[in-house]
Amino acid sequence: MSESKIALSEMREHIDSIDRQIQQLISERANRALEVAKVKGEGLSAIDYYRPEREAHVLRMVVDRNDGPLSDAEMVRLFREIMSSCLAQEDPLKIGFLGPEGTFSEQAVHKHFGHAAYGLPLGSIEEVFQEVAAGHADFGVVPVENSGQGMIQITLDMFLTSKATICGEVELRVHQCLHSQTGKLESVRRVYAHAQSLQQCKTWLRINLPEVECIAVGSNAEAARLARHADDAAAIAGETAGKVYGLHTVAKGIEDRADNTTRFLVIGRTLFPSSGNDRTSLLVTVNDKPGALYDILSPFVKHGISLNRIESRPAHTGKWQYAFFIDVSGHVDTAPLKEAVAEIGHSAATVRVLGSYPVALP
Repeated sequence: MSESKIALSEMREHIDSIDRQIQQLISERANRALEVAKVKGEGLSAIDYYRPEREAHVLRMVVDRNDGPLSDAEMVRLFREIMSSCLAQEDPLKIGFLGPEGTFSEQAVHKHFGHAAYGLPLGSIEEVFQEVAAGHADFGVVPVENSGQGMIQITLDMFLTSKATICGEVELRVHQCLHSQTGKLESVRRVYAHAQSLQQCKTWLRINLPEVECIAVGSNAEAARLARHADDAAAIAGETAGKVYGLHTVAKGIEDRADNTTRFLVIGRTLFPSSGNDRTSLLVTVNDKPGALYDILSPFVKHGISLNRIESRPAHTGKWQYAFFIDVSGHVDTAPLKEAVAEIGHSAATVRVLGSYPVALP
């Protein structure tokens, strides 16, 4: 046997030895997770064990320790799956999302909760909120904004009437593809897609398919499902949806912006403690008087708090009345944000903490 083959055999044996150690340690971690469950008591479900602030802390340590060659995002994904499987040993988390199978919302579920969680595909964003409120889903994942198209208004509006809280956020890099039955661009006469995706790909569509009819549907997965029944139709969707519905990919990366990213919110029924690097979302309504908006924003300046985002929406409490959705850095139970929110309460008509949650990981 040549020296190179001997060296290769030794390297493979070393890798096999490492694999055995990894497997042994994963099993040990899973056993420790079962012991934690026993300490907490019997009769509890997965949601009683789930602690997003603890997970975020663990994953940040993964990033801090990472020296390559795997990327931070890849290391986070691997550890997320380990934690997901350990948590699901007794009873997996049930996560509602905008379905059907193959949507970017489902990808966001897997990125945040891992594949061991049980996904519940639902017909609309409203249904996700309703199923979480009813307790049929432990958590829900809903899109809230896109880096190029801005806020998704239906998600914001749901917080005006729902008691759901925000427990986390997910940032998902979105790559759009064109799929069809034939796999041929020249056979496409109409394109199905979610309205947001049509906007994200409008330049590509104008250049490459200027004469086709663009039809907005409820989700990109629904678009893929429609396209598989017609030789002259295509769908804009992710690679996963194309595979799920048995379509051929005509073109990849057709989004107009190279940094096309969608932010999702994880909604639940409770607030969680600080993870050490958090964001807080507030819903504020103001009294109709001069300087009302200044009064609710100035405490953030006074206490040195970063304002990440502010959006206004009709408050649904009367004509020309508005509510403000405000995202700031920090956790509402810790200084200085706690003091700032207390001060806002003196001048605002209402202040509701929608959630304090860990900042999205890679």
